Amino acid sequence: MKSLSLSYFTDPGHGWVSVKIDTLKNLGIADQISRYSYMRGKSAYLEEDCDLGTLYRVCDANGINLTLKAKHTNSRSPIRSYSQYKAGV
Repeated sequence: MKSLSLSYFTDPGHGWVSVKIDTLKNLGIADQISRYSYMRGKSAYLEEDCDLGTLYRVCDANGINLTLKAKHTNSRSPIRSYSQYKAGV
């Protein structure tokens, strides 16, 4: 079984999982990520309520074991100021 280990960033109000945009493309879901996620550089930050579920479903369907490493801040996360996710950028 393949595995994918990602960072799960949370602040007091929300959470996002950081994943390389190329990984989303390779999994065939880059165009399924909502505008509620963010992007910066070569990484996407998938919001926890919907887009993370999409990632889990495709990983499960492809036999990929997804593990998350939690990183919490009690302050407002800087992820909230990143660019809105747009497929194809």
